[in-house]
Amino acid sequence: MSGGSSGANTPDGTTMRILVFTHYFWPEEFRINDCVAGLVERGHEVTVVCGPPSYPQGEIYPAYAQRPESFTSYEGARVIRVPVLTRGRGGALRLMGNYLSAALSASTIGVWALRRSRFDVVFVFQPSPITTALPAILFKALKRTPIVMWVQDLWPDTLEALGVVRSRAGLRLVELLVRFVYAGCDRVLVQSRAFIDNVQRYAPSKTPLTYLPNWSDPAFLNPPSAPAPEVVDASAGFTIMFAGNLGEAQDLLTVVQAAFLCRDVEGLRWIVVGDGSARAATQNRVQELGIQDKVIFLGRHPSDRMPAFFAGADAMMLSLKAEPIFAMTIPSKLQSYMASGRPVLCMVEGEAAEVVKEAGCGFTVAAGDASGLAEAVRTLAALAADERSAMGENGRRFGQANFDRDLLIDRLESELSAAAGTRQ
Repeated sequence: MSGGSSGANTPDGTTMRILVFTHYFWPEEFRINDCVAGLVERGHEVTVVCGPPSYPQGEIYPAYAQRPESFTSYEGARVIRVPVLTRGRGGALRLMGNYLSAALSASTIGVWALRRSRFDVVFVFQPSPITTALPAILFKALKRTPIVMWVQDLWPDTLEALGVVRSRAGLRLVELLVRFVYAGCDRVLVQSRAFIDNVQRYAPSKTPLTYLPNWSDPAFLNPPSAPAPEVVDASAGFTIMFAGNLGEAQDLLTVVQAAFLCRDVEGLRWIVVGDGSARAATQNRVQELGIQDKVIFLGRHPSDRMPAFFAGADAMMLSLKAEPIFAMTIPSKLQSYMASGRPVLCMVEGEAAEVVKEAGCGFTVAAGDASGLAEAVRTLAALAADERSAMGENGRRFGQANFDRDLLIDRLESELSAAAGTRQ
């Protein structure tokens, strides 16, 4: 873990007592983990309220089930775990049950556990679901503590794009929920500039709104000396790697179709590292196309091993469905891809594609364009090794200039301090 600034302060010169509400937390692998660690590094007292770890498999981690007392502290932060209905594999209804039970549990058990505690500011980490903010709003009503929310995902747009909520009446209810949540926040941070117009549509005009992108994973600051053993054999040819969540949004069936279209490229292998709800369907499609020797699934591995996996790749794959909401998003894996110094194949519209183009670190094709992706793969594989290396270095430099961890945690700290100052 890289060191951060020391002793950042609230307006009266003291360190802050920060309460964090998050749906996901260590040992689940989300940026909030490093965010909490960075705030503790800077001398702040941090308490996290979250559920038991279950993402992405949908079931509680065995290590947690056996010894939950081992998961009550993280990098110096206190962790309060509240019970939730796990998402399992039960589809949209079970997913919504997971979201709502987490909000209810944190609003009752979590808030009760904190009844004698005082904090300077509440920080909400908000990928899906936005309901994570509801216990924060209740805590604010009880304790008059200002809220800063970091928006990683846009509701109701994502729910509509993934078909989780289909009816207009249902979407209208979610819109009302989003307006309520934004109205309860004192400051809102967004991970993509393209989010700003959407958030402004629902948030009160007086709410301060700030762009704060995700930062590069600090694990990539010290590249490994050798690739992970799982990918050594594959790295003898030309290896494209997809890493992260294997969900509906990632449009992996189109990636598999592209793999089929360029199956004749000598030595080409596609390595998939991760797990998620779309893994089974993706593997079934690979078998149907008869390209099991071309597309290899390695399952989920700890985040601290990712630099070694990436070191065995010649290019990294980024894909999202062709939906307006996903065109606004910068998936956090892009920063890690760029930090690894590998070229990026980007089958995404909008903001993420613009970052790749601006950095000059890879090839971009339209979302859902299997034939375009296959052609980009052929072009990239045909380049000289030094040309691919130059692309990767472009991405690394761009990431260092725009997605530096310490700089961005400093900015987050300033936003939290500004909100805490309103309480004074």
